[in-house]
Amino acid sequence: MTPGTFETENIFILTGAGISAESGIDTFRDKGGIWERNSIEDVATPEAFAKDPMRVHGFYNARRRALGAPDIQPNAAHKALALLEERLPSRVLIVTQNIDDLHERAGSRNLIHMHGELMKARCTSCDDVKRHDSDLTIDSVCSHCQVKGAMRPHIVWFGEAPFEHERTTQALHDCALFISIGTSGSVYPAAGFVHEVRMAGLAHTVDIILEPSLGENQFTECRYGHAGKLVPALVEQILSGKLNIASS
Repeated sequence: MTPGTFETENIFILTGAGISAESGIDTFRDKGGIWERNSIEDVATPEAFAKDPMRVHGFYNARRRALGAPDIQPNAAHKALALLEERLPSRVLIVTQNIDDLHERAGSRNLIHMHGELMKARCTSCDDVKRHDSDLTIDSVCSHCQVKGAMRPHIVWFGEAPFEHERTTQALHDCALFISIGTSGSVYPAAGFVHEVRMAGLAHTVDIILEPSLGENQFTECRYGHAGKLVPALVEQILSGKLNIASS
């Protein structure tokens, strides 16, 4: 592979909490993060929802309202990835672990939310999924089947399978460039994506993270710093054909 060929090759981008943290969204696992303040077993499992749906709804309602605050906006990293997709249509896939909608607001369209979407709700009776900006309660009614009390956040809880696994796996095997942004490499299956790419072929792999991650030795190169600065610079390198992939 030689520099300047990515306009004809597939690019797989994995994003994690680090990219959204720069827009003011709380992370899950960092010091002071969401899982320090809330028990996973109480708010993020099917069992928790069955036991106390009001508490689970309350947790996600608060996060949904926070996401809708006027100061929560896509940052330069989100916008750069949307530009990359616009310039290389059908070649760029973003798979995000984040449940916010900042990628969409920035303009990204070819996107998989492997852990679900905070701004959507799903009916457990008919499986209908719709945009939902307001609070959910145990009295919410499905607009499709009209069943009361069957609505849940469209979130992948612990113990549930990530969305679109087959499409994600195929894209990993087909990519020539794999970029990981703002993810610690501690949560599977996403933490194993770079290994899948390495086993599949000759993809160039880039890790963009504030500090060394658990899987840094599996990447061709690691770039440390804020996504809002490093991602636009990487996108410019890709689009100008200046990304150095001599070691791939």
